[in-house]
Amino acid sequence: MSDEQLDELCPMCPKPAGRPKASEAEARVQELVEVAARLFMAKGYNKVSLEMIAREARVAVRTIYVKFGGKDGLFKAILLRGREHYFSSMEDLASSQRPMREVLLDFGHRFNKLLTSQAVVNLHRMVIAEAHTSPELARAFFDGGPRQTREMLSRYFDRLDIRSQLREDLEAHQLSVHLINCLTGDPLKRYLFDVAEVDTEIDRPSIDIAIDLFLRGVLK
Repeated sequence: MSDEQLDELCPMCPKPAGRPKASEAEARVQELVEVAARLFMAKGYNKVSLEMIAREARVAVRTIYVKFGGKDGLFKAILLRGREHYFSSMEDLASSQRPMREVLLDFGHRFNKLLTSQAVVNLHRMVIAEAHTSPELARAFFDGGPRQTREMLSRYFDRLDIRSQLREDLEAHQLSVHLINCLTGDPLKRYLFDVAEVDTEIDRPSIDIAIDLFLRGVLK
C-alpha cells in the first residue's frame, strides 16, 4: 500500500502544512502518532507491533512506552488528536453564552462530520472486529473517543445557567448519553454496514431534527 493510500485512510491525524513549528522532540512525537495511525488503519490493531511502529517512525520502542505507556496508550493518543482536529475550533462549551440550541446544533454538525468520516467508520469496524481478542483496544477506544464526548457534554449540561433550563429529573450524564444516541443511532448503523455511502450532507437536516426533538424532551 502506498503512502498516499495510507494517508487517505487516516485523515484523523492530518499532517501540518510545511515544517512543524514545534520543537524537534514534539515533531518526532507527532510523526510517531501519524505513523501508528496509518499502520493501524491499514493493517488492523492486532497485526501492528510496537517494533513495527518504532521502525517506521525511526524511534526506540522504549520511547513509545515512555510517551504513551504502550500500544493501547498510543492508540488512545491517536483518537484524542483526531478528535481535537474536529472540535478545536468550536466555541468552549464551558463559557459559551449562545442559546442552547445554537450550541448543540454546532456540536451536532461537527460530531456528525467526525462520526461519518471514512476514517472513523473504518476505525469503528476495526474496533468491533478486534475488541474480543484485544480488550485493551476497546478500553482505549472508549476512553479516547466516546468518554471524552460524554464528559464534554456533561460539563456543559451541569453549568448552573444551563441546568436551570432543563428538567430537574434528568442528570447531566443522562442528557449527554441521550443526545449522543439521538445523533448517532441511524447514520452510524447505515455507514458501518455499508447500507449507504458516507455523505455528511445527506444527514444535515436530520441533525437539526434530532437536536429539536432532544430539546423538546429535556427543557422545562
